[in-house]
Amino acid sequence: MIPPDALDDADFARLQQSAKDHLWMHFTRMSSYQTADIPVIVRGDGVYIYDAKGKRYLDALAGLFVNQLGHGRTELAEAAAKQASELAFFPLWSYAHPKSIELAGRLAEFAPGDLNRVFFTSGGGEAVESAWKLAKQYFKLTGRPGKHKVISRAIAYHGTTQGALSITGLPELKAPFEPLVPSTFRVPNTNIYRASIHGDDPVAFGRWAADQIAVAIENEGADTVAAVFLEPVQNAGGCFPPPPGYFDRVREICDEYDVLLVSDEVICAFGRLGHMFGADRYGYQPDIITCAKGLTSGYAPLGAMLATDRLMEPFLHGTTSFAHGYTFGGHPVSAAVALTNLDIFEREGINEHVRSTEGEFRATLEKLLDLPLVGDVRGDGYFYGIELVKDKVTKETFDDEESERLLRGYLSKALFDAGLYCRADDRGDPVVQLSPPLICDQQHFDEMEQILRAVLIEAENHL
Repeated sequence: MIPPDALDDADFARLQQSAKDHLWMHFTRMSSYQTADIPVIVRGDGVYIYDAKGKRYLDALAGLFVNQLGHGRTELAEAAAKQASELAFFPLWSYAHPKSIELAGRLAEFAPGDLNRVFFTSGGGEAVESAWKLAKQYFKLTGRPGKHKVISRAIAYHGTTQGALSITGLPELKAPFEPLVPSTFRVPNTNIYRASIHGDDPVAFGRWAADQIAVAIENEGADTVAAVFLEPVQNAGGCFPPPPGYFDRVREICDEYDVLLVSDEVICAFGRLGHMFGADRYGYQPDIITCAKGLTSGYAPLGAMLATDRLMEPFLHGTTSFAHGYTFGGHPVSAAVALTNLDIFEREGINEHVRSTEGEFRATLEKLLDLPLVGDVRGDGYFYGIELVKDKVTKETFDDEESERLLRGYLSKALFDAGLYCRADDRGDPVVQLSPPLICDQQHFDEMEQILRAVLIEAENHL
């Protein structure tokens, strides 16, 4: 009997051939599918997804750090349909529409401090691009035209557009597209597991890591540095939370040198850390927040840059404008979905649920520390990385060939085959990343741990 979600053999074969002939997938080794079938996901329901053959998987990555409320939320789909029937599209170029106005107000209400100005984009990379352009123009308008450089952290990912990719701290992602935008510089990240200094003292390590930003500003000259881009919890490398006091010190440094602090919350906003914004989780005040992904729970594409009143002020006079924008930024349908998404957040207490269950999630994942391959479990909220090592005592990691064999040669497929959709990644040291829908509970935590345990045990035999 064919499972209810399964395509028949003819439809499946037709899709496979069409995909191989025409579909260029993102961040994908297309050669991998010259002879193998491409996984085709046809339906989602709650925290589960179903493929074209009817098999069910736990979506332990929320799509791509996106689907906060889970799959199959008809209320969000209905919000999109209703708005499309009233006003399917209109740009925000010198005109507005009601949903964009209402959503901007809601975001300003949730944001910390006076981040009252909301510039909509289509997604996260565009929000990062917008933030850098705003920082440069702001300093030109206020008489400091030399302030244009950006500081970010090693191994950090900030997007794929030319500017956002330049800010990204992953050389292997940048090399194929160089030369990129100049004037970006890297400082150490907050991976205390791999710290060569103060590794046994989180407070001292946090102070040291933050102070490296001041060193970089001094080295470049404070009159040339416009902004520092930091994620609340750094994604690439496997979920590096900030040590105690880190962001307090970063804020002091940015104030001292008149440098803008940009909190890149494309992943960390909208409940991923149990708050609407990650800056609230760690108690710091950014000058700009970039966000996307969970803003609509993935039911429509939308991103945003939130800026303080101070950054808007020079644009409120004369003929000055921020000559920047996107056709689909603040799309009426996406804005309507976002508003409904935020309504559900408040009505169902999604942030409160994350905060009340994150301890159980951490404790369940930490059970894996008894496995020889698992060196570290780190993260916050519903956002975790599990670092894999060759030797737990020495923290010896895998070389490139071993990492390739472990992650792409075995783990990625084995986890998916076992019914778990997550991410095996080696942008940095090898990790498995988990970022499930925010509606998960203990039964889902247990399911993740059990699948991970079985596959990681088998991975030792595979190696």
